[in-house]
Amino acid sequence: MPRLSEDVWEQTLDLLRQDIGEPNVRAWLGKSRVTFPDSPDAPVSLAVPNEFFRRWINKRFRAKIEAALETAAQEPVELEIVICEDLDEGGRGRRELPAVNGTAPVQQTFFEDDAEVADDPTGSNGTARKLRGTPRAKAADATDSSPPASTDAAPFQVGAYNRLNPRYRFDEFIIGESNRYAHAAANAVADPRSNGFHPLFIYGGTGLGKTHLMQGIGHKMLKADGKVRVLYVTSEQFINHFIDSIQHRKSNDFRSYYRNVDLLLIDDVQFLMGKDRSQMEFFHTFNALCEAGKKVVVSSDRAPKDLQALEDRLRSRFEWGLLVDIQPPDLETRVAILRKKAEIERMMLPTEVAIFVAERVTSNVRELEGMLKRLRVYASLHGRSIDLALAREVLGTGTQSDASRAICPEDVQRAVCDYFQIKISDLLGKNRSKKFSRPRHMAQYLCRKLTDLSFPDIALKFGGKDHTSVIYACKKMEASARTDRQLAEALQTLEDRVLRGGN
Repeated sequence: MPRLSEDVWEQTLDLLRQDIGEPNVRAWLGKSRVTFPDSPDAPVSLAVPNEFFRRWINKRFRAKIEAALETAAQEPVELEIVICEDLDEGGRGRRELPAVNGTAPVQQTFFEDDAEVADDPTGSNGTARKLRGTPRAKAADATDSSPPASTDAAPFQVGAYNRLNPRYRFDEFIIGESNRYAHAAANAVADPRSNGFHPLFIYGGTGLGKTHLMQGIGHKMLKADGKVRVLYVTSEQFINHFIDSIQHRKSNDFRSYYRNVDLLLIDDVQFLMGKDRSQMEFFHTFNALCEAGKKVVVSSDRAPKDLQALEDRLRSRFEWGLLVDIQPPDLETRVAILRKKAEIERMMLPTEVAIFVAERVTSNVRELEGMLKRLRVYASLHGRSIDLALAREVLGTGTQSDASRAICPEDVQRAVCDYFQIKISDLLGKNRSKKFSRPRHMAQYLCRKLTDLSFPDIALKFGGKDHTSVIYACKKMEASARTDRQLAEALQTLEDRVLRGGN
């Protein structure tokens, strides 16, 4: 086990944040303590406050924590969860989020199974017990991996406004062709003088910068006027706050809190699907803010028309505003992102290493950050500088290139020919008619994406063409796929066929 346990544990927490979310990491591991053994055969010890925490983490998160530890430590890890009562500090069962920007901590309410968990989650015999007589309200929409609630009779409270991540500002957002329009729209919404660019709906895949843009709007508005009330919440937090207000009969306080803002930012709205009463409450909140001339920004992993499980009236409200999407970044943008992250982390990142990483992680900014952290931790643990040799050593496994190492150009060529019903000789020939040039460009693009071949190597596989023509084909396909949905779907279908090894 590496001796620099702090670095290993920090990377483990970063990986867990991507997997189970920041609220769960803070709630369940915020008061834990990890101890790395001197012997490589001994387990890693995770100390938690009480038996309830030990049981819940063991049931819900043990496998994920072990997997993240193995990734960070670069070797198999066995996890031992132990109870250490001095971690509790009198806060048994009550979990608070740390204060942000000087505001008070935010107490959250969550549920276990179909009943709340008592404030003291352990009985006299040290085993977890449930609070009888307080069944979950019919509208309860919380996830089962969330922390337990406090059952104090205190008034409903979700915290203060303007709780934003200080790192998510516009000046730290890397702009490329894939996100330029979304960035411009977010800047327009943040302008105090603008009224015509909201509600703003930002959609795109995981880890592409939706949250960064949303919170960037909040930071810009606060910079212009420090008195504006900005509220950023995930849809999960909104649901939990709503349930809490029902439990404590504080619905009016809930509505006042969410409708008394100048800017509401709600992230991952797709998780409202299937939760009827939460949808209804959000619908009325959305309407109240828009009618009052306030600003609303919503994000999702898909376009409103694809949120079929949402109520029609809510989808129509989203479509009424400005819709912008974020696509996976191109190679140049990915390299720029890596350089920016390295600058923030004060890392020396050679250009060839940035390109090496960017070529292997093509669709997710968070994964880029994860690869960069792996390089930093590995170099620190072994006392080495970051260079191409180290990058090949560290990232030679677990990346896209390794998952596709068994794929050869002939696999791609066969799949493309089958799809377009053309001959191999036509695909490899010099006929420049669109019937053959488009499949040829698609095949060259997929070869670059799914294999480890360089541009000159791909050129040789396509009849010895100049490798610059392959570069042109790849850039053209990458750019066209952002605006041509039919092309993007065809490329995805072909990629799936090649990865499955058949038609």
